[in-house]
Amino acid sequence: MKKTVLFDLDGTLLDTLGDLAAGVNHVLSGFSFPQRTREEIRSFIGNGVPTLLRRSLPAGVSEDTVSRAISDFTAYYLAHICDNTVPYPGIPELLAALKRDGVNVGIVSNKKNEATRLICEKLLGGLYDYAHGAANEDERKPKPDMVYDAMAHFGASKDETVYVGDSNVDIETAWNAGIDCISVTWGYRDKAALEKAGATAFAEDAKQLPALLKAL
Repeated sequence: MKKTVLFDLDGTLLDTLGDLAAGVNHVLSGFSFPQRTREEIRSFIGNGVPTLLRRSLPAGVSEDTVSRAISDFTAYYLAHICDNTVPYPGIPELLAALKRDGVNVGIVSNKKNEATRLICEKLLGGLYDYAHGAANEDERKPKPDMVYDAMAHFGASKDETVYVGDSNVDIETAWNAGIDCISVTWGYRDKAALEKAGATAFAEDAKQLPALLKAL
């Protein structure tokens, strides 16, 4: 069993799609731009809010519009961050079991740090030891900096650490950090996309993760 398990947040621990989609379409409505479908927004998630908004806005908009859209989204989303967001089935039980077994449980997200900590406290309080979101673009995954910070917090080596996520960004992050990766198939990318990105270990549901963690 790995001593330190680091989790992605959106699409891995929490189903945030409903609130992210509501936030994106709130912003688009404010600019009188066409709405995006949930499936479109699902495909845009993974690289943080600025990239989510750039992908959602019509092509060719000005940088001023992008900046205003990001600001509007951030304000709306923080006010509605838990309207529809819930943990995926089995996640609270999984995190509680890992903590009982003495495993370090960390969360590393491309969400802004304020949003990451707020949503984790509201929906996963007491079930993790460390949560950190990106302070700026330079920290965002797939750069490994936030993973290294989490490992330093726990005093964990690369061999003792695994990253669990639902996207190609998470796979690349683990590679860049030099640690093992488990890809979950219940999130925002399907198994075929994860395989194409190089995933080799898969969890179909939360109940499968303990056995996978013990096998690494």
